[in-house]
Amino acid sequence: MKVAIFGASGSTGRLLTERSLVAGYEVSALVRRPEVFAQREQVRVVAGSAFDPVAVRQTIDGADVVLSALGARSWRREDVLERAVPLIVAAMRETRVRRIIALGSAGAREDSMKKQSAVQRWIVHHIVYKTILKWPVASQIAQWETLSASGLDWTMVMPPMLTNGPGRGCRVDGEALPPGASRISRTDVAEFMMRQIGSSEWVGKGVYIAW
Repeated sequence: MKVAIFGASGSTGRLLTERSLVAGYEVSALVRRPEVFAQREQVRVVAGSAFDPVAVRQTIDGADVVLSALGARSWRREDVLERAVPLIVAAMRETRVRRIIALGSAGAREDSMKKQSAVQRWIVHHIVYKTILKWPVASQIAQWETLSASGLDWTMVMPPMLTNGPGRGCRVDGEALPPGASRISRTDVAEFMMRQIGSSEWVGKGVYIAW
């Protein structure tokens, strides 16, 4: 199995890289600063930016599956997903790679909070999504729209707030965040994303996961 990873130097991306190597997969990773990438001796590193179509294509070429942990690193407008995901999709089409599993966010879908209490729905929609996380949410919506129109075998994994704590399993829901959901560890997210490599259950769909 050959895996191409985007966002490999980020918090969740590092976990995906580690688990791919433990599974015995051949890994290629697009990294902006290879000299500080911990797994640089174990993977095929492509030095460059996710906004560079040539580097993106080099990373994907020959892969069986693409894992993306790209996303905003701050609350400011960064347009990472708006710029990078269309390039990934285009490169996958060119290289005839069909499977992509992308880390998203519950904010990508308007009805993600429908199983929460009325108070929680109001706070998240009117305070969190419309103000504090306005730009990251806009990026996640753009990623959803790009993937869902791609014609690829895509899965978008949509958690709430991520933590760096230990994993403890997760609840899974195809319609919305499970009742009372507010967070999940990156460890659990990475484990779930890795399980999708050999599964067709969520192909062409978004899936919510949370504690």
